[in-house]
Amino acid sequence: MKIFITKEIPEAGIHYLRKSGISVEVYKGSKPITKKMLIDRISDIDGVITLLSDKVDKNFIDSAMHCKIIANYAVGFNNIDVNYAKQKGIIVTNTPDVLTDSTADLAISLMLCCARNIVPAEKFIRAEKFTGWQPKLFLGMEMREKTFGVLGAGRIGTAAAIRAHSFGMKIIYYSNHHNLYLDSKLNGEKVSLDKLLSHSNVISIHLPLNKKTFNLLSEKKLKLIHKNSILINTARGEIVDEVFLIKMLNKKLIYAAGFDVYQNEPSVNSALLKLENAVLLPHLGSATIEARNAMSKLAASNIVNVLKGKKPLTPVQV
Repeated sequence: MKIFITKEIPEAGIHYLRKSGISVEVYKGSKPITKKMLIDRISDIDGVITLLSDKVDKNFIDSAMHCKIIANYAVGFNNIDVNYAKQKGIIVTNTPDVLTDSTADLAISLMLCCARNIVPAEKFIRAEKFTGWQPKLFLGMEMREKTFGVLGAGRIGTAAAIRAHSFGMKIIYYSNHHNLYLDSKLNGEKVSLDKLLSHSNVISIHLPLNKKTFNLLSEKKLKLIHKNSILINTARGEIVDEVFLIKMLNKKLIYAAGFDVYQNEPSVNSALLKLENAVLLPHLGSATIEARNAMSKLAASNIVNVLKGKKPLTPVQV
């Protein structure tokens, strides 16, 4: 049995694969693997571990003629044509649960950075501009008694809400279904998208990217956000009309925004780089040692199970 991994991942998963008797080839180039190189490498593999940046389309799937499983090293799977893979008898898996805490932590970190002007204040110190305590220097806002709007109340959204609630924040959420934990434990309220956008002091996006959520926060919807609000996106950049959001930030029609993902990732709109009221991170949601090791082991475990005739641990449901 042979598998291919499109980029180096933590050794926990690779060690488990090899210990299970599976031959592993890992692409170790510093730049992302090209489509041609990828197609050449997967023609005879039994399984593949892909990244969110890998486009697993019909051409990819048709080229992997012996492939039994595509294990995505991410909780999202919008990079994979899941329906076509299933038509070809290929199982698709992802890595949910294990990155919930790390991503929720980062969402709250972005919230605090935006609310307390952490990034410009830190730059101020490095530029040696600090001359002493001043009553009005980098005034921010407190989170207590503010409203935290969860856009997508799944695992990560729930974890972010729990953290926000500990700051004394009121929780409202937009979701297809009632979240019983948020309702009963945090006194949360399920609301419409329009109400969430217009009533939240902090809006934190935790939705998957699909046809329904693409550009969900359009220009029309973004206009509902009031000027003292903070928008945090640790989900997918394509959910937000990024160009219009940049205009809002420029005109101070929104207090601040925290970005961990971007509309044309890995390309970042150059206009964002000039904004003092935007906090920009390089897609670090799951970037903890614990989460990335767990993701590696889970992806590997899915591979091992499928190649040994067992059920995958976390099959993608569509």
